[in-house]
Amino acid sequence: MAEEKYFKELATKLSQARIFLASDAQTAVVDGIDVDLLVSKIIELHKNAQDTVFINAEEISGLVEDIMTEKAPEPIEVVHKAEFKPLAAEFAADFKIRDINPEQTSGNITDFVSYFRDRLEKIRIMLETNRKNVYGFVKNLESMKTFTNGREVAIVGMVTNKIVTKNGNIMVVIEDETAEAKVIFMNGTGMKTKELFEKAGNIANDEVIAIKGKVSSVFVMASEIIWPDIPIKEKKFSDKDNAIAFMSDVHVGSKLFLDKNFSYMLRWLNGSIDKYMDLAGKVKYVVIAGDAADGIGVYPGQDKDLAIQDVYAQYKLLFNLIDAIPDYIHVFVLPGNHDAVQRAEPQPHLGADIISDFKKDNVHVVSNPAYLKLDGFDVLAYHGTSLDSVISAIPNNSYARPEKAMVELLKRRHLSPIYGGNVVVPSKKDNMVIDTIPDILHMGHIHKNGLTEYHGVDVINSGTWQGRTDFQIRQGHIPSPCVLPIFEEKAHRFTSINFGEGL
Repeated sequence: MAEEKYFKELATKLSQARIFLASDAQTAVVDGIDVDLLVSKIIELHKNAQDTVFINAEEISGLVEDIMTEKAPEPIEVVHKAEFKPLAAEFAADFKIRDINPEQTSGNITDFVSYFRDRLEKIRIMLETNRKNVYGFVKNLESMKTFTNGREVAIVGMVTNKIVTKNGNIMVVIEDETAEAKVIFMNGTGMKTKELFEKAGNIANDEVIAIKGKVSSVFVMASEIIWPDIPIKEKKFSDKDNAIAFMSDVHVGSKLFLDKNFSYMLRWLNGSIDKYMDLAGKVKYVVIAGDAADGIGVYPGQDKDLAIQDVYAQYKLLFNLIDAIPDYIHVFVLPGNHDAVQRAEPQPHLGADIISDFKKDNVHVVSNPAYLKLDGFDVLAYHGTSLDSVISAIPNNSYARPEKAMVELLKRRHLSPIYGGNVVVPSKKDNMVIDTIPDILHMGHIHKNGLTEYHGVDVINSGTWQGRTDFQIRQGHIPSPCVLPIFEEKAHRFTSINFGEGL
């Protein structure tokens, strides 16, 4: 009965492309094959046909065999060198995971109000607590209505609008639970005025900031902008000579997935490559920050870019690759915007239907974002979808320097401050607020490696394992594929190994 229903659905979908089933078609064995995948294969095969097409059981069976071949990943041969004695294997793994999973929400106006109020309250506390040298924070914006001109104030609110006035000044509107305030940044000639005006250009919608200034009629004439920011953090060092490898945007299933380079990296982790062998032996953890697979239907026409058009087969190959990582190394896999989970952030970890029967004690699927504590180092891992909106909205940011945009997120204490640039769940609590200051902030998404330090926090974007896409060519983006950043805990040092070149 189930098979009859399958072929009925197959016939219906094919008929829209003027393709019909021959009388013997239902004798083909199609167990376990996704009907949409089979339809796309058949349509692709006959896309240039001028007349009506009839397909028989033999043709269907051949396509099913092709799909099954795609699903069966090739084994990865790993040869261990006798001289490879990994130090990391001598230490027990020491890790904790704090998933940031989405809350249940109906998506109505009440949820949105709760979401933004929670963001405002959390970051207001940061501003008022971390800036003890700033005096005179008003209780709320409503209370300013009774203030006289010239009174100095410090106000906190969420940015709802920013415009350039006809006089060339910048006006920023902020609001809290009670009222709104209009803040003017003068486009003057003095050095301090110029500096403040330039800083005001970096203000983004939906972020929470504090502003000092003087009341002037219905305006506040600004004298200072205060972002929540992170305090300066002392660098950590470990007694263990372990290392953490960071990667993202593997895009397994894409025609541009650089499988040979990735396999070469896996061989290196297993001690099969002479160069950097000592460093390979220190790797105790691998953090994969999303877009592990290329996914299905992420953008129009994606099927033309796929080497594997079955999402389950993509993940089967992914975990086959991960299975080649030595068992003493613990692997943490986040989802990204290409992965088979909800698009809205925070994203839950990959589901049981995707993982299938893969299970290893050293492989952990986690949420996006996720807080990881690895040998005492606090790692905040986030795929980084919001970097698109940051690069677009905040001056002096670009796809060539993703680490700069990541620093902007630290300054704002929020992983996705500009609402609407990427989909975020409007839950009662804003779980994208950076409530724990990490030792390492790790992201991907941009397909470009970047490394910097900000206030004692190591900021790392781990690039990609996918070749340059047509979209990137059109946009002028130049990725840096196959570069693996590795953090040595004892020396507190980063080394980036380029697996796109011969080692």
